Amino acid sequence: MRGDENQQEAMFSYVNLDQRVPTNHPLRAIRKMADQALAELSSHFDALYARRGRPSKPPEQLIRALLLQVLYAIRSERQLMERIKYDLLFRWFVGLGIDEQEWDATVFTKNRDRLMEGEVAQRLLGAVMEQARSQDLLSEEHFTVDGTMLEAWASRNSFVPKEAGTVVGTGARGRKCLRDTHESKTDPQARLYKKNAASEAKPSYLGHVMIENRNGLVVAACATQSSTTAEREAALAMLDEMQPRAPDRRITLGADKLYQEGKFIEGLRRRRVVPHVAEYAPSAKWPNFLTEAERNDPGFEVSQKKRKLVERVFGWGKLDSVMRKIKLHGLDRVDWFFRFLAAAHNLVRMVKLIPAQ
Repeated sequence: MRGDENQQEAMFSYVNLDQRVPTNHPLRAIRKMADQALAELSSHFDALYARRGRPSKPPEQLIRALLLQVLYAIRSERQLMERIKYDLLFRWFVGLGIDEQEWDATVFTKNRDRLMEGEVAQRLLGAVMEQARSQDLLSEEHFTVDGTMLEAWASRNSFVPKEAGTVVGTGARGRKCLRDTHESKTDPQARLYKKNAASEAKPSYLGHVMIENRNGLVVAACATQSSTTAEREAALAMLDEMQPRAPDRRITLGADKLYQEGKFIEGLRRRRVVPHVAEYAPSAKWPNFLTEAERNDPGFEVSQKKRKLVERVFGWGKLDSVMRKIKLHGLDRVDWFFRFLAAAHNLVRMVKLIPAQ
């Protein structure tokens, strides 16, 4: 018997949002871990907001909305607000009721800027790492570092010559480079850069990631302006940001041939880090700086095999996702968002690593 189509709208719903989300949906596990991390940041949120005045949008809801933007590769804030308006799954994850008013896109971006000033992304990454450490998912001794080019939200046509009085050479022996003579009108901190001679120079930043070698979780991340030395400088800076360890504790760092440079290798040795850096062929014109003991270290080959884990982070963030071309201007904003992406990657990875309760 054919059923009749009923066009009459129901006035009430007796099924709440939590019952509409399947119990095995992956967002349930992600929200549980995200809520635990946000609870640890509650005192920091109190310091960011004034004690008096009109209540603002809860920062926990803003961060959950940003997680959805990253996880579902939503390109703009307006599209994100539209999804939250119509999608019950999004409303449940963010923490909005069915009848609650969604935010305006402009209000959302202004409140996000306040979170950027409070270094919330770095603290969130640290809180997520502590959860992974409590589940024994982190290696405390073996790490891998690498960098990737982040295409800036600017065009090549936006680059114009700088004023003559502001040009200072930053190249070798004071040589003037393109970054010294030209800058973008839309994003002055973006630089024209290419990773290799065969590719096209694009307005970009560089994103840097350090992972542990057990499960490929990100332990440190940052973004810098594009340059030929930025990856090595960022790697040393991320090592300095890591938690202090015992004086006799030995750690290793794997990397590709770009990090095979004398000052960088010496910097690792001063930090009591064993360099597991790929070497050039003996016939190549580039020198190698590892000692015979470092070259024959029993973990060297293992570190080189683990290098592919860091490429999974870049592939997850750049393959048809928001990291492919970050829609933000300025190094501070790009750096904040890149750290937030690292925290989101860890949450997605940990859902697969932690057995379902």
